[in-house]
Amino acid sequence: MSGPSDIEAADRRTEASAPTPGRLRRATRAVATLVVGYLVLVLIMLAMENSLIFFPSAYPEGIWHPPGLEFEDAWFEAADGTKLHGWYVHCDDPRALVLIAHGNAGNLSHRYDLLQQLHRRQIAAMIFDYRGYGRSTGSPSEAGVLADARAARQWLAQRTGVAEGDIVLLGESLGGGVMVDLAARDGAAGLILENTFTSLPDVAAYHYPWLPVRLLMRTRLDSAAKIGSYRGPLLQVHGDADTIIPYEIGQRLQAAAGGPKELATLEGGDHNDPRTAEFYAAVDRFIDRLNAPGEDAAARE
Repeated sequence: MSGPSDIEAADRRTEASAPTPGRLRRATRAVATLVVGYLVLVLIMLAMENSLIFFPSAYPEGIWHPPGLEFEDAWFEAADGTKLHGWYVHCDDPRALVLIAHGNAGNLSHRYDLLQQLHRRQIAAMIFDYRGYGRSTGSPSEAGVLADARAARQWLAQRTGVAEGDIVLLGESLGGGVMVDLAARDGAAGLILENTFTSLPDVAAYHYPWLPVRLLMRTRLDSAAKIGSYRGPLLQVHGDADTIIPYEIGQRLQAAAGGPKELATLEGGDHNDPRTAEFYAAVDRFIDRLNAPGEDAAARE
């Protein structure tokens, strides 16, 4: 049996381990500080949303006199009057006419090698800068870049005499979301997507799993919700080692697409790796299929 001294010692230990009002106050303050700090961080990231998505390089930053590339400057306006700029590379008797929407960083001049490679493959192409990029005026936003793509396609159709629906759309990374929107709304001869996403909140959730980005992000570019409205031919090219937009996100976008579609996987390819021979071979095959006799015209609508 326990003696009185044992009982008294147990009581002292219980008293020592029991939370005191001072300890409770300190714990409450610590929790409150963490909660307030988290909320402040969320608010800061929301306020900075556009600057965390768009990384424009304004003129003269870039490669504005690329070696071995002849191009025509394209000057045009979006529906809201924003002045925009692009490069058009003509090709005699082209296999296809392609409009390119680039990714979220740099400007069109950093993609001059893509124009060169397409030209070598007898493909005429235009690339344009979103508002705030390169020589285009304004500041980028979701509604703005979508309007810019629509204006670019109108310019290209007028310049070449090719119907807007007969132009192939190519979107790189963020530009994939731009081109999915354009194709879903207005159709296209074909749609090529390079290392792109289901939606921007899905990408943000991958990088910031501790933030409620799916709930709070205003910029959506929700390709997964839109791509089912496009029933034309689709080529998606994605590296299976992509550390920016994981390959699995590209697979989910592919699953959401309807119509004839192909997912070309670049083994070991990361997001910002230079375009490989495998990429251009996939594009070549896709263009050949578009030009094949008996191609179902309804698939382009």
